[in-house]
Amino acid sequence: MMKGVFEMLHQENLNHLEIHYDWRTDKFIFYAARDWDPDTDFSQYNKLFTVFSLRPSSGKYFNSAETESLFAKHNLVSYIEKIKALMRKGRHIFLDCYYSEKLGIRFVNNIHSDKRGLNNLHSSLCMGGIRRHEPDEEELDVFIDGMNLGRAMTFKNAAADLPMGGCKVTVQMKPIDLDNLEQVGFLAYCNDRTRNTAGPDMRFPPDLADVVKAHFSLHFTGGRKGPLGPTGTPTAHGVHIAVKQAARFLWGSESLEGKKIVVQGLGAVGFPLAEDYIHDGAKLVICDVDPAKIAELKEKYPKASIEVVEPSNVLKVEADIFSPCAMGGVLNEDNIPGLKFKIVMGSANNALKASSQEEEYTLADLLAKHGILYQVEWVHNIAGVMAGYEEYVYQEKASMAQLMEKAGKLCKEKTWENLNEAKREGITPTKRAYLVVEREIYGE
Repeated sequence: MMKGVFEMLHQENLNHLEIHYDWRTDKFIFYAARDWDPDTDFSQYNKLFTVFSLRPSSGKYFNSAETESLFAKHNLVSYIEKIKALMRKGRHIFLDCYYSEKLGIRFVNNIHSDKRGLNNLHSSLCMGGIRRHEPDEEELDVFIDGMNLGRAMTFKNAAADLPMGGCKVTVQMKPIDLDNLEQVGFLAYCNDRTRNTAGPDMRFPPDLADVVKAHFSLHFTGGRKGPLGPTGTPTAHGVHIAVKQAARFLWGSESLEGKKIVVQGLGAVGFPLAEDYIHDGAKLVICDVDPAKIAELKEKYPKASIEVVEPSNVLKVEADIFSPCAMGGVLNEDNIPGLKFKIVMGSANNALKASSQEEEYTLADLLAKHGILYQVEWVHNIAGVMAGYEEYVYQEKASMAQLMEKAGKLCKEKTWENLNEAKREGITPTKRAYLVVEREIYGE
């Protein structure tokens, strides 16, 4: 295990670390502990024990000053300062870390804000997906990814009009074995302790939600057996509707017929979005690291105009619209000046390579300077979290038809309003979107 906070937990025989931040006072509070016995069988979560009853026979607990002493003991002071700087920059309130040496799992809920979830009459205060990282990835990079995504979830939940705070779970582990109920039970336990409702994100299969719900907790959504199924299709629908509003704003018509559109990534959202564009009569340029997904789309639509490019060349294409639907951080200050698109709008979280709103504003300004219409994705890639909320609240009574109608209406109205109001105010759509939500989240 590489040097970091989880290595410290490992060396000290601990399994829980909390980092709290009050951005109003710039005060940090730390807590570290052994909250359960190392031989705890998490396949028995919510059977023989719950989040309330699980306690160690021999616990260890460190207050804030004592935890800081542990950081110093393990030469982590400068490392923690980097984490604190990231939390300051994004105004993140809480990093909640859980470690299982036996299962090889490092779990972090990157909680950005609980503001919208307070007094929502539900057991969950936050909503945010759960994403897997490989065990050998740099720990700090995983924290950065989780914090960026958690911050975006705060604003996405606000855009979706959901009474939930924003967070994102990142897990470092090998690919999960869904037959190993101890692994699954541990994830359910950790997630429930953080009062989050999660849906499987990158590198976790949708089936994870089905197994969690069958054995442990109703705070996972988006499984194949759920009432709404995986959330890729409704998310694609919302993005598609938003892109049509961008076309209407720029060209005076929602029609995408004959438009050249680049779709980066044919995953759970990219594939159905590409299908929507094909039905519009658009000319597609696609890329994906999995050749099978490309073959599947071309085989399904043999008469469609589909050009394939290598992923490394996708930003060099000249087209009307670019829809990033893969990993985030694809657009930066180096490649934006060379882009040949009129609209950039897709589903990828954090398409701009930034770790704060100020950095996003700078990159959004750069896109606008080069004549590219761009709106931060959390305004329109909201149908996934809307689906999660619908399933969490209504369970088997949740309706896909109702979800698609809600998501389409919200993405259409909010995108059209945001683009026009941004133009009227003389700022980018990204900055305008943030300013509207900030008044509620931060009181500004």
